[in-house]
Amino acid sequence: MADELQSDFEAAVAGSRQLAQRPDNPTLLQIYALYKQATEGDVAGAKPGFGDMIGRAKWDAWNKLKGNSCDDAMRQYVELIRSLG
Repeated sequence: MADELQSDFEAAVAGSRQLAQRPDNPTLLQIYALYKQATEGDVAGAKPGFGDMIGRAKWDAWNKLKGNSCDDAMRQYVELIRSLG
């Protein structure tokens, strides 16, 4: 089961690069956050300052997923990419 989830996740990552249409910014942040949670776990490091608005938005999106398991984040990532495909 874990191998199947991992291969589905890898396929979704590849598919995310080939979407017919570029997702809106909130969706892009969700894709980013789910990917980071799935591959690295909970957010680490200090929150970027106000001068780095993009980094701050990414950090905030990832931080909202704190406590989610890597497997759960992978499942959500796969579902999100499939819904966009």
